[in-house]
Amino acid sequence: MDIQPSLPDLEVAVRCRAGRWTQPERRCKQVEKSDLMGVVWRLLFAVALVLLTFNPTGRSYYHLLVDGFPSITPFEAVAGVLLLIGWVFFVRSTLAALGLLGVALTVALFAAIVWWMVSLGWLDVGNASAMAWAVLVMLGVVLGIGMSWSRIRLRLSGQASVDRID
Repeated sequence: MDIQPSLPDLEVAVRCRAGRWTQPERRCKQVEKSDLMGVVWRLLFAVALVLLTFNPTGRSYYHLLVDGFPSITPFEAVAGVLLLIGWVFFVRSTLAALGLLGVALTVALFAAIVWWMVSLGWLDVGNASAMAWAVLVMLGVVLGIGMSWSRIRLRLSGQASVDRID
């Protein structure tokens, strides 16, 4: 039985990493497992947001709007507002977590990985669809990393990220 079940997972993870947790080791393992799944879910949601907005298959919000333009249905309006809310949330969170320099470095890393894949022959620059998929997934992963950065940073450095209240 946990003595302090109300502690948030992030605080439990900080205590586990620092060796200051007096609870059973099982709780620390549960938090570590939930951290990994949390990162995976954030990455999946970020990639889904990007691909729902636009993808090369022709089944995306962008294509839905273009096919019916200039008229917009209520469903398209609701879907558009929901996507916009998702984009604002993900982009603001990513910028807050990584900062402009961190986002630029993360994008540069993934751009270099795409370049490397092209040089190995795994991606064809002439295949616009394959390049679009690579760029879109890369954008989703950057947003997912930004959303998960506090957990990733905690795991790598043992330092917790907190919001400042001024």
